Amino acid sequence: MPNFRARLLAVLVVLCGLCGFLTAASAPSVAAAAFTDSLSFDGTPLTVSGGRFVDAGGREVVLRGYNVSGETKLAENSGLPFASVADAKKSATALRALGGGNSVRFLLSWAYAEPVKGQVDTAYLAAATAQMRAFLDAGIRVYPDFHQDLYSRYLFNSGSWYTGDGAPAWAVALGGYSAESCGICFVWGQNITQNGAVKAAQYDFWHNNYGLQDYFLATAQKTMAYIKANLTTEEFNGVLGFDPYNEPYAGTYDSGQASRTWEQNLLWPFYVKFRARMDAAGWTDKPALVEPNLFWNGNVSKEEGGLLDAGTLGSRYVFNTHFYDQKAISGILMWGNAADGQYVSDFGTVRDRASAAGTTAIVSEFGHPLNGSTAGKAPTVLKAMYQALDSRVKGASWWSTPAASGPVLSGSQWQWDIYNGRHHELMNGNADKVQTSGDGWNDEDLSAVRLDDSGTATLRQDARLLDRIYPSATAGTTVAFTYEDRSRDGSTTLTWNPVPSTLPNTAQLVGSGQYSVLVWRSNGATAPTELHLPASFPTASTTVVSDLGTVYGPPAYTTSTKIAAAAEPGGTGSRRLLLSTTDSGAVHYALVTNGATSPSATLLAAARSELAAWVASKVG
Repeated sequence: MPNFRARLLAVLVVLCGLCGFLTAASAPSVAAAAFTDSLSFDGTPLTVSGGRFVDAGGREVVLRGYNVSGETKLAENSGLPFASVADAKKSATALRALGGGNSVRFLLSWAYAEPVKGQVDTAYLAAATAQMRAFLDAGIRVYPDFHQDLYSRYLFNSGSWYTGDGAPAWAVALGGYSAESCGICFVWGQNITQNGAVKAAQYDFWHNNYGLQDYFLATAQKTMAYIKANLTTEEFNGVLGFDPYNEPYAGTYDSGQASRTWEQNLLWPFYVKFRARMDAAGWTDKPALVEPNLFWNGNVSKEEGGLLDAGTLGSRYVFNTHFYDQKAISGILMWGNAADGQYVSDFGTVRDRASAAGTTAIVSEFGHPLNGSTAGKAPTVLKAMYQALDSRVKGASWWSTPAASGPVLSGSQWQWDIYNGRHHELMNGNADKVQTSGDGWNDEDLSAVRLDDSGTATLRQDARLLDRIYPSATAGTTVAFTYEDRSRDGSTTLTWNPVPSTLPNTAQLVGSGQYSVLVWRSNGATAPTELHLPASFPTASTTVVSDLGTVYGPPAYTTSTKIAAAAEPGGTGSRRLLLSTTDSGAVHYALVTNGATSPSATLLAAARSELAAWVASKVG
């Protein structure tokens, strides 16, 4: 989880456990019916191939969504993201329809999964799986994460300024840790490196003292076996993989050890063990989404890392990292707002590290506080982060060097908590410290959503920023992609990637509207390329200019329609643009905009001619 990890980004996962037997309910033997609004090519499992997520049809898949949810870190709903399955369904529908997400990182709690040493709580696993199913049935892919921050809430006394989450009480009791104290800590993340109890507990976990790691791995295996056994085949297809450990950190390094050798000697061997547990639980074909030392890419606190000595990760692992702008969150080290291209270098490093490791990447947490002294930076910081997920080229340079864009990165924003501002959390069990505001945890406030007084989910951030066009499935390989969302910072429209004057007809077509451009090389996949259509792109007034043709108001999808619109699977009302090709090795392009009103055939043809010449000169 993020927060004012500004100075010392915070968090370390805590998950420990050993054994204890679990008898999972038998799996349904009949595959579920197709999702509402699904088409023949929907619902296939994803794998990693050629440094990309790919579906069964060989399409390159991009995952965008949110973390669901920091509520798991609280006790008020017993370590579950939601109070009920009904709330989970409400959240899933809103996430798809309002937030534009096709995936979630689904938080789980080790403390509630194994409240008694060696005994897995199947009631907790059943409730978590039922809530997970609400997202899967809405057409949203899921990757679970046994979450932890500051190792455990049980390290903190009832009067503490801070709290943690993760490990069960019995795991803390084994260590007999001294009273926690962070000294002079202005933000909760400083506990990671300054709180003696937190550091000692982290150290014990990574060294498997008291068998802590063994207990955790056993519980993780039983959790995965339970999930697989209690989802239908189609539902399980929607489970991407598993994030073994949130924001790992050593606690204290051994004599002569540094961050890189800690990753090599302790962190990576743990992931290899977790990978074996996935295989034993029937998750052989799903990747482990492994995180490096949480400070490996910090822009204030920084330590060498990135799983540099793990060799080629390949298809069984995904390079999984977080990014928060510690300088921006600090309010001291970055005074102004973020600008065009602010994070293209940071996210370019993520792309490069994943490529060198022979796998794909996912940024499973990113965000910025929506309350507090630096909240005013959020509109520009988030825009710049999404821009960097889309392309490694800043807006001012994109049209001149589109081929340098690199792969479109998958990512999960922190966070999606419908209870934001409506919590009732007894901090560290203290009835005199009831947390109701923000995210209900260590003064964080990052949720993109909340419930209004009528119980309806509503966005807390600009919908133009969150509900974005992105290439959710590309029938080939993405060459270049950009999206100008025209999101707002107060009353100011942020336009970082205007169509250049050298393309006057295209610029006229787009006008002041939002637009995206996708350039891809086909690979013979029979299923179409898909782009998510935000709510701000009504089908009837969306314009598409492509080598496949020009369309104003795309028609309904058929197998013979090259440019068409269709509902996204899950019955949430969200929509997608489908671009069909049958060739292989050819370069295709599509501009999608909501800026035109009944454009003339002459203008569409002129824009198409411009774009064709631009692609030929810039991509070849």
